[in-house]
Amino acid sequence: MSDLHVHTQDVDDFGTVRIRVLDAKADAGLVHGWVSEERAAFWGMNGLTEDQVAEIYAHMDTLDTHHAYLLEKDGEPVGLLQTYEPEADRVSECYAVELGDIGVHLLLAPAGTDGARAGWSSALLGAVASYVLVGLDRRRVVVDPDVRNEKAIARFLRQGFVAGERVVLPEIDIPDVYLPEKHAQLAFLRREVAFPG
Repeated sequence: MSDLHVHTQDVDDFGTVRIRVLDAKADAGLVHGWVSEERAAFWGMNGLTEDQVAEIYAHMDTLDTHHAYLLEKDGEPVGLLQTYEPEADRVSECYAVELGDIGVHLLLAPAGTDGARAGWSSALLGAVASYVLVGLDRRRVVVDPDVRNEKAIARFLRQGFVAGERVVLPEIDIPDVYLPEKHAQLAFLRREVAFPG
């Protein structure tokens, strides 16, 4: 079996961050636990069973345009990353997609018994930016957090993202996929901002 890790990065004073391809079946229990928490309500999977979560990611695995990964810190899972081609997503109805754009959804694991972890969000977002902008040779990242998710919006802006428009992503109701309408805050990070020089 080939190595399913697509990116490895040593982050000073943090540890080793690795990004690996999500296994829809084997990782379903872990991901279901994360997305079922109230804090993950904006992820849109509250109330789903573990089997339903596995089905969603198994379906995503059949797509060329959408991909799911686990973020690991020193071998421990610490987040869920989804990347997508914006032109193949409903976000393309809300902004002018540029050549070299890539969309990202990021869900960090709960803090655990030790509480909040200073610097984690920044370190993990930095590794994600490195993977998608440098590793995948993209020019710009787009994110579309729910407008009510003030923590996520603030986190992206601290990381160097520039706020775009507030938009309404249309409802999607097709076989295999249902997504309710979403009021989102667009934000963008260009490669030259994240990695100047």
